[in-house]
Amino acid sequence: MKRSIAVVGVGIMGNGITTNFLKNGYKVFVWNRNPERLKKLIKLGAVAVSSPKEAAESADMVFEVTANDESSEAVWTANDGILAGANKKSILITCATLSIAWTEKLAKLCAKKGFTFFDMPMTGGRTGAEGGKLFLLVGGDEKKLKEIQKDLAFITEKVTYFGKAGLGMKFKLLLNSLQAIHGVALGEILRLAVATGQDVTRVGDFLVERPGGGATKNAWTSYQNPPKETSFALNWMTKDLRYTKKMIKNLKAPLVTDTLSRLEEGIKAGKGEGDWTMINKLK
Repeated sequence: MKRSIAVVGVGIMGNGITTNFLKNGYKVFVWNRNPERLKKLIKLGAVAVSSPKEAAESADMVFEVTANDESSEAVWTANDGILAGANKKSILITCATLSIAWTEKLAKLCAKKGFTFFDMPMTGGRTGAEGGKLFLLVGGDEKKLKEIQKDLAFITEKVTYFGKAGLGMKFKLLLNSLQAIHGVALGEILRLAVATGQDVTRVGDFLVERPGGGATKNAWTSYQNPPKETSFALNWMTKDLRYTKKMIKNLKAPLVTDTLSRLEEGIKAGKGEGDWTMINKLK
């Protein structure tokens, strides 16, 4: 028998995983701060609940997919939150990208109550979420992770285990920081190419080959054809780099610092709601 699922927060990513669980015959309970976003999912067969607490009471596995520390803490710890409705058999998962301080605090809260908890941030954007091809970066109990692999297979292309609770989140912050650094760097090189009289298309096409790599290809693709729909907003990428800065504390990381400043310039320019990849066209 398939486990029942609850998804708390149905933005781009939460909507994608909910849809894929429904397509594959799971019973899915959904909650969102703005209930308007639930309408399409209800038509697909999802069951709307009145609170995160009810979501946890109704399902075997709970996926929290909210925006940041503030929204995450609210849905977990409020009187009508996930922790108030969970039980010892519940599998509790945060798929949001959060600060390490809050992630570790949440892991301790769950451990104190005897709950199974995973930090399982996702990468793959809108396309990965909608196509069931996400990459999940996991921290938590490895043995218990193996028990839910069959369920995760319907929303993911690959599950990578990093160690104890909190380590999946630490890697996600480093990953997003590197992606942001790469995007900002490519944008700078392309601006220099234009300024020195080169054909920017030839430059971009060659850079995909040398130094090459998926990050270069994705950045160049978005430079030529900006996403029509936001896959990952500049606001959220900036938030993630701020969390990285908090995580590394006093360690020297000039590239992270400079890239964060560049992202913040984009927000000041009014681009925060747009896809973060626009940063490589910022003047």
